Amino acid sequence: MAVDRLLPTPEARDLLDLTRDVADKELLPIVDRHERAETYPEGLFATLGAAGLLSLPYPEEFGGGGQPYEVYLQVLEELAARWASVAVAVSVHSLSCYPLATFGTSEQVERWLPDMLAGDLVGGYSLSEPQAGSDAAALTCRATRVADGYEINGAKAWITHGGKADFYALFARTGEKSISCFLAPGQVDGLTFGKPEEKMGLHAVPTTSAHWDGAVLSADRLIGAEGQGLQIAFSALDSGRLGIAACATGLAQAALDAAVSYAKERTTFGKRIIDHQGLGFLLADMAAAVDSARATYVDAARRKDAGLPFSRQASVAKLVATDAAMKVTTDAVQVFGGYGYTREFPVERYMREAKIMQIFEGTNQIQRLVIARGLAR
Repeated sequence: MAVDRLLPTPEARDLLDLTRDVADKELLPIVDRHERAETYPEGLFATLGAAGLLSLPYPEEFGGGGQPYEVYLQVLEELAARWASVAVAVSVHSLSCYPLATFGTSEQVERWLPDMLAGDLVGGYSLSEPQAGSDAAALTCRATRVADGYEINGAKAWITHGGKADFYALFARTGEKSISCFLAPGQVDGLTFGKPEEKMGLHAVPTTSAHWDGAVLSADRLIGAEGQGLQIAFSALDSGRLGIAACATGLAQAALDAAVSYAKERTTFGKRIIDHQGLGFLLADMAAAVDSARATYVDAARRKDAGLPFSRQASVAKLVATDAAMKVTTDAVQVFGGYGYTREFPVERYMREAKIMQIFEGTNQIQRLVIARGLAR
């Protein structure tokens, strides 16, 4: 069901219509096949890039869409309503472009950003490690200065698009108390990737570990100053959390739409099940959760677009939207009854996909910690 939205310009409304058209034609017909077979949709991200959907929040002068974050996130929501794996990968790509676009030198930006925004290069975000997830300051992957630049040694984990991406925003330790950011190529001698994780959901886009064994990055691959890595990472994650909030909202909307459609068709005791008050109230609560999630991430995005602090609001949006997605998708399975527990309908997949959204880009426990610290300040 197409949701009526309050968008800032006619251009934004046209963009959302384009997104729906592309998503309906390019994503919906193949999502079930790839998710069930756990196969990567080769060429799909190039298609999205050609449609301009991988560059929306970045400047037009470098090939971006020049769109407000408020608009970009609603586009992301539409993609997620058709295919959560792809929407998450688009969000991660945007997150991976952020360090270069925001902290890179003019020379670095001119050299790399246009191809990244055109979708010719698809990105991954490489912050987490096997023993350093929520505690990013505990990174052990090390970048050591050598004559040719930096030698990278160590392991990274939980990389969306791992082994498939053309570049990675890589965070590594450059001193005892210093973490730095690098724009790493997707293939370089000394870089290998582990077997894709066997995940509960989001099967079509791989998540892998990465192993750096003496790979050398040229000095111009350093983004920002040495030691600025955590500032860059946390700044990027504020925006990335809004991306996940939008993906979660799109997933919840898809589950709500499926549940409402089924409840209008299924009959018991002589009437549609949607007309039974018990089930009608359940659907009403699901709709309220979806609308609340959308309003929360849009509010945070508008603060970002206005240049206002939005870190706490980003955590609130990520927390509210992903918790809502988990509840709404679970309730959607309940609406379908026994059929909801089968693969005949997509709601079982939605439920599996919703769980990870409470975990990545900072667990919801970490979001509560961020919010509480913000209140304490």
